[in-house]
Amino acid sequence: MIATLINAGAVLVGAVLGLLFGKKLPESFRSIVMTSAGIITVVLGIGMALETESYLVMLFAIILGGFIGFALKIEDRILAFGNRFEKPSEDGSKSGNFGQGFLVSSLLFCSGSMSVVGAINAGTTGDGSLILIKSVMDGFMAIVFAAAYGPGVLLSIISILVYQGFFTLAGGWISPLLGEIGVNELAAVGGALLIMLSLGLLEIKKIKTGNFLPALILAPLFAVLFLA
Repeated sequence: MIATLINAGAVLVGAVLGLLFGKKLPESFRSIVMTSAGIITVVLGIGMALETESYLVMLFAIILGGFIGFALKIEDRILAFGNRFEKPSEDGSKSGNFGQGFLVSSLLFCSGSMSVVGAINAGTTGDGSLILIKSVMDGFMAIVFAAAYGPGVLLSIISILVYQGFFTLAGGWISPLLGEIGVNELAAVGGALLIMLSLGLLEIKKIKTGNFLPALILAPLFAVLFLA
């Protein structure tokens, strides 16, 4: 768990830096920050998605996962959870940026293969090098997202601790169960979700990416059933 704690600490430091200096940036610079974040996210997403072994597995995982997520209103529930921690303005209203920052940063920090593979390696072999590399990347991205969305990014630390902590502690039985192909498909679908996320960051199309989270469960399951 040490590597995961370091990862959470890196996000904490990055988010605090983003909050301290992001407020001093004029709106034009904030726009540049959001565009930069969107471009980086789409590049990361494409790179991950292209690692899939089967586009059919990805397609069905995303479609069925989307149906499940929309039925359960997953994104609305995540945003509502995040917005509970937002401090109301003087008129008692909330901007909703807190929940959005929590959702966007959680998806970015937890959807990559480095989260799963790195956490499993740390839990089974004690090798936390992948998570340490990821920590550096996440720390810099936390600066960007905190500058854009505000303190909601800090709440994503909980997502990192729960998600990566789970794979670290349970890696001994998850790794042989999913196999390399299952982990690859999970990461590939995670990349597709990052592409959805980037479209919103670039203001091209707003997609409720959180509703597609069940695809991350279906993808490795389908991979084990049909590709192994």
